[in-house]
Amino acid sequence: MPARALVITPSWDSSITNDPNAATIESTINTAIEYYQTRFSDPITVTIKFQEITTAGLGHSSWWYYNISYSQFRTALQNDAATANDTIALANLPTGANNPVTGTGIIRVKTANLRALGITGKNSGLPGGVDGIIGLHTSRMNLSRASTDPNKYDLLATIEHEIDEVLGLASSLDSNAGDPLPEDLFRYTSSGNRTFTTNNDDAYFSIDGANLLARFNQDSAGDYGDWWTAGVHQPQVQDAFATAGATPDPGTELIALDVIGYNLVPVPQPAITGISLSGTQLVLNGTNGLASGTYHVLTSTNLALPLNQWTAVATNRLSASGNFNITATNAVNPNDAERFFTLQLQ
Repeated sequence: MPARALVITPSWDSSITNDPNAATIESTINTAIEYYQTRFSDPITVTIKFQEITTAGLGHSSWWYYNISYSQFRTALQNDAATANDTIALANLPTGANNPVTGTGIIRVKTANLRALGITGKNSGLPGGVDGIIGLHTSRMNLSRASTDPNKYDLLATIEHEIDEVLGLASSLDSNAGDPLPEDLFRYTSSGNRTFTTNNDDAYFSIDGANLLARFNQDSAGDYGDWWTAGVHQPQVQDAFATAGATPDPGTELIALDVIGYNLVPVPQPAITGISLSGTQLVLNGTNGLASGTYHVLTSTNLALPLNQWTAVATNRLSASGNFNITATNAVNPNDAERFFTLQLQ
């Protein structure tokens, strides 16, 4: 696994430091930061200021971008390619002077994304020169996952949503701009044609136009660069409208960041270093788990069953070091002839 290199440096507005729950809020923000620092190996520093808000919604982000030529961006992507996702994405991005979305020679790229691509000398014009400012409506959210109210929203997922946008995710459709942002290069219809319109719901994130990884939001009340959330769906970090009580972790969002210029690190293979049993309680000790990753302990008496038919008996978000200790209460039935356990990363 490549040495971790991405550094996200937070700063705190007084609205956070003066909050009675400041320690918990800052701890949750640092957990989100640790997750991104673990998953991406780009040798850059990204600066983000965090503050509280009381306006509508759960969170918002401000960021700074530059207009650069599409050919410069495409060349930088080629030089930065490091993953299978990059190879597939580049095969479907034309060379030449004009971008394939609007046909202009320009693309809009945020300062953090530019540095990830190796393009330097572009400083942010935000106050303090930070790459992004993230506002969080903390009164509407569960401040940690240790104790949750099903009627509130997940602070951790909200922070991750906004960090994604500071790093580079978003659509120019939100500002009716004529030039695309990098994520717009991967906007396709279900038939595999590029689309850059808000007129219908036939818009998907895909790196090749064939495998549709997430559906884009087309509701003007939300951001067009976020995911579609109408009807029954599996909650995701980049959803345009969050689901109360849900605790999603980044998934497709990591692929999106990977193909716009970040270098996604493969998930490490965890190792079980100890197992102990006390009555019906099973304790697993291990190492080399994904730092800040959420793992589930699954169990079944039939090893041949597909994993989606196994039963989840414990969930734990690992420490920053990747070492873990997971307790599965009432996981063992003494009457079972045999029982199998496995770890699954959410």
